[in-house]
Amino acid sequence: MSYILRFVRVFALGTWVGAIVYFAAVVTQGAFAVLSSQDEAGLLVEFTLSGLHLMGMIAAVVFIIASVALRKSLRAFIEPAVIGVILMAGLTIASQGYVMPKMAVLRTQMGSIEATPGSDPKRVEFDRLHAISVRLEGGVLLIGLASLFLTARQPQIPSEQRPA
Repeated sequence: MSYILRFVRVFALGTWVGAIVYFAAVVTQGAFAVLSSQDEAGLLVEFTLSGLHLMGMIAAVVFIIASVALRKSLRAFIEPAVIGVILMAGLTIASQGYVMPKMAVLRTQMGSIEATPGSDPKRVEFDRLHAISVRLEGGVLLIGLASLFLTARQPQIPSEQRPA
């Protein structure tokens, strides 16, 4: 059973981290390269980022449940990888619940981000929130890579279950 739980942890976190890399390297770049306007590309990025956030939250829950089941204790919550996943979830919630809704309101108010001058106060605020969003996603990625590394290097059997 521990092999399955270890696989589930690596799969959940690896999928989340891999999706972030794919989103940043392919989806965002492709949206702005292929679509006819920056406004359309922004809408596609917003849509896919919301899906990524949902997937990340599901991965976080699966990772945490598998960690507790593997450890057979709530002491799993003090493992650095679990703490990392909780931080990732917190940053994701901040992005999805605070930053993205404010950006959506500004996008609606401006009508077109592309046509709004960079000096317009709404555009300035949108750009500020966009920078925060990028930093939040970057933080999730870096913490995710560290947590994935820590997860992959853990021994097969939790230390308290190993024979003396």
